Amino acid sequence: QVQLVESGGGLVQAGGSLRLSCAASGRTFSIWKMGWFRQAPGKEREFVGTISWSRGSPNDANSMKGRFTISRDNAKNTVYLQMTSLIPEDTAVYYCAARELAANDYNYWGQGTQVTVSS
Repeated sequence: QVQLVESGGGLVQAGGSLRLSCAASGRTFSIWKMGWFRQAPGKEREFVGTISWSRGSPNDANSMKGRFTISRDNAKNTVYLQMTSLIPEDTAVYYCAARELAANDYNYWGQGTQVTVSS
């Protein structure tokens, strides 16, 4: 099992920045990649971006390119989502997820952290 805990959410004014963290524990050696998703009220869950757990560069979703950056610190078993130039439309619950190599999709999810951007 892999446990994921997000943190860093909160209330921020439009134009501001936030950095979300996702700490992984448990069978972290089985993780292949980590992803960030978000879900706004009344909307479908949206992919934000993904990063290999152990190598390579972040691979951000095009829709977030230029404003959001994903990084990792393997020594801390933590993945980050740096968000800049936030707009009210970025308001959502943000989730991190882990995918094991043998899995068809992301199979571990955090509890989510709320991000609210005020205008």
